[in-house]
Amino acid sequence: MRIRSRTSAAGATTVRAAEPERLTVDLADDTGAFHGGASGSLYGVYGDGVPSRNVLEGMHVRTVSTKAQDGPQHPGADALEILPSFVDSGGRDVYVYMTDIYRGFPYQWPGADGPARLADFKERIRKQVRQVLTMGDYKDHVVFVPFNEPEGNMFGTGEWSYNKISWLDDPQYYFAAWKEVYRLIKDLDPDARVAGPNTSVLYDQVKGFLAYAKANDVVPDVMTWHELSSPAAVRTNVARYRQMEKDVGIGPLPVNVNEYGHNYHLSVPGQMVQWASAIEESKIDADLAYWNIDGNLNDSAVEANRGNGQWWLFNAYGQLSGHTVRVTAPHPNEQYTLQGLATVDEDKRQSRTLFGGKSGDADIVFENIDPGLFGKTVHASVQEIPWTGQVGDSAQPLRLADEELKVGADGSVTLPMTGMNEMSAYQVILSPGGHGAAPDTPSVSWRGTYEAENAVYTGGGYSKNGPEGTPSNVGGFATSGTYNVGGLRTGSDGALGFDVDVPQDGTYDLSVFANSYNLHDLVKEQGPTNVFLRVDGEQPQELLLPLGYQWVVWGHTDTRVQLTAGRHRITLAAADPDLGVTKGDAIIDKIDLALRDARATAPAVYEAEYATLAGARPVYTQRGASGPGAVPLAEGDSATFWVHSPTDREATVSVDHLGGGRATVALNGETLDVPQVGGDRKGTDRIHLFLSGGINKITVTGTSRAPVLDRLRVGPSSGVLATRVYQAEEGTLTGAAKVTDAYPLASGGRAVTDVGGGTANALTLDVVATRSGRHAVTIRYSNGEQAPATHYNPDPIARHADLSVNGGPAHRVLFPTTFHFDDFRELTVPVTLKKGTNRLTFTADELPDFDGGTHNPYGQRSPYAPVIDRLSITLLAHKQH
Repeated sequence: MRIRSRTSAAGATTVRAAEPERLTVDLADDTGAFHGGASGSLYGVYGDGVPSRNVLEGMHVRTVSTKAQDGPQHPGADALEILPSFVDSGGRDVYVYMTDIYRGFPYQWPGADGPARLADFKERIRKQVRQVLTMGDYKDHVVFVPFNEPEGNMFGTGEWSYNKISWLDDPQYYFAAWKEVYRLIKDLDPDARVAGPNTSVLYDQVKGFLAYAKANDVVPDVMTWHELSSPAAVRTNVARYRQMEKDVGIGPLPVNVNEYGHNYHLSVPGQMVQWASAIEESKIDADLAYWNIDGNLNDSAVEANRGNGQWWLFNAYGQLSGHTVRVTAPHPNEQYTLQGLATVDEDKRQSRTLFGGKSGDADIVFENIDPGLFGKTVHASVQEIPWTGQVGDSAQPLRLADEELKVGADGSVTLPMTGMNEMSAYQVILSPGGHGAAPDTPSVSWRGTYEAENAVYTGGGYSKNGPEGTPSNVGGFATSGTYNVGGLRTGSDGALGFDVDVPQDGTYDLSVFANSYNLHDLVKEQGPTNVFLRVDGEQPQELLLPLGYQWVVWGHTDTRVQLTAGRHRITLAAADPDLGVTKGDAIIDKIDLALRDARATAPAVYEAEYATLAGARPVYTQRGASGPGAVPLAEGDSATFWVHSPTDREATVSVDHLGGGRATVALNGETLDVPQVGGDRKGTDRIHLFLSGGINKITVTGTSRAPVLDRLRVGPSSGVLATRVYQAEEGTLTGAAKVTDAYPLASGGRAVTDVGGGTANALTLDVVATRSGRHAVTIRYSNGEQAPATHYNPDPIARHADLSVNGGPAHRVLFPTTFHFDDFRELTVPVTLKKGTNRLTFTADELPDFDGGTHNPYGQRSPYAPVIDRLSITLLAHKQH
């Protein structure tokens, strides 16, 4: 990437193309402290472990709105069960939807008339507040939301309303109920925070609510409403609400727009950066809307410990710091165009800009670059955060460019972005340059995308589906190119041929973006739909395509192919003469190809100056650093890196440092039992770690003097951390637990089921550790349980297993849905083992309600463990001397 000149020789006649669009970042125009409120979630957390604490903390989730403890609205997401782990993972507030103590939507609150219904609700509110008061200091992180969308629900006109009179027309009944409930909560806990009115939109009538609340001393502590609209409406309505406050004479109150976004936006970095820019500019909190399944952070988390492209966008957003600065978009406040947000952190001497929403070319212009902060040269790191589907795992952002750029005489720098994808978000990190840093090369040399609707289909059963989600159909799911292709199903003779053209001989990574609906009749039998891949009629492979909770919920299946330079046809077929026939039904969105050369196979680089720092600050004059700077770590100072691993596996983490002292290394919150890294002079310490598939948190903390941390480099390795594999069916089974051959995709075709329903029904395995210490237990499992739902949300259930080691206290492990019992995933749990033989016991039983004496009557708490296929035992860490 180079600066593009637009000047011509004097007197010359030139024909110029239209100027590209410009997004301008004014680094001198401070718009307030960075807030970070866009990374909230409605029903995004199922329980401790779904999603993992790594995923929660790394997404920097600030607020969660969730159901009342023991509420029957959906499985999981019980307020007081998620509260401790959420707060311990850096979360600020849990908003409790007190109405979700009832079943159904509209809420089915019992009673012969409105006063009787309200009386019942107040009794349930008393119980909820008293439960919160048992939570110790965690209760300070609870915000009570007494009503949800009251104008169309409890105080609307429907069958289940108070008296079939909407408070928008006649507010007296709702206002009186608000006063009663507000005072009830405050009487029980004077320190409680109460939020409302939680309307579905910011109605004009909200001003009357505020006036009533002020007159009766029942003003909410937090103002809440929903924005199922657009980023432009966020800016407009927050400003409109602030004017209401001024007119009434209250506030300013904290605001939480606790539902925002649509299916078409969720999971798409280029869409969500537009919402984040509006929310951040407004300095409010906001929670992603809950359209689908709970426990996946609103289509951000994949399985328990993985993130998709949206997760990485919020990971980057949460690492912004300092203060925001003015960003002027080419089409200000217009959705589905290029939008962005930016910060400057004077202490770090860094600026970060996130932007996206446009395909093609644009100039990113940085104005008023402070020479005292950055110098006369800036170092620019440019990254892309691609869309990877709703249930598709994403690696860390792609490095597009890394350059040293001279600041112009006018204090500006222009970065020309070419070939942008509207579904991607982009990040530019500016820091001081001119100190001899060697720019890193792009992380990918060549890549290409091929849409299924443009491929050649032969055989029967073809369908071109779409357009799917669009700006005029925001309820539909985002799809590359808006169309997809069906036809590869049981009994089909269809084949879909992609004509590709690649630049050189080599190995190419191939991702097939696909989907099968887990409850579709043809999919129920086997689970993942199998199809057959060939290149020019050769290299046959069988691929298992991803399942989703609905049609058009995209994931990707990844493989590799050998290609020579030039044109080839890559075919996906429903039958193969050597491998068999398809079982199931799949739709295909696209394929992505990327050259797997030295850039792709090199260890991933994580620069210390870009890490999440606690106490430490980068320095940019350190000679010998790999990037623009390095980070001295005084005692107790730390640098945290969010590291991706494609699978649960051993990896080599190279800690590059410039001497100066020593530091400890922690993995996923655990300080490792390995010698400290660092030393008196520049060097590299290599640690072999077992990384969980997906997101890993690696923290380096200074312990003596001030080691200067340069970077981490993370790459695969094998053989150092010995792994032993145990098939579940080889263990000891008691009670009703049994071996089954009902799931052919289990390893060896056999697995163990019916663990649970009481502790007598157990699986016990004796495993061997070659040394004592912390080990990774990687469990291959499946879980297809799903509860009956009352509305549009699918309600998969996270099963659990209580794992005991050598007869010790059991530790509860949650296992998220795999969408089918014949679809297996891996989940890693750290445990302490003694040298020699250790006994692992898996049991399960239904968790009772909070009071310990009742159980959920709707089958929303499973008493069973998942189907267990096998276990792998691996030493957690070893430092190479």
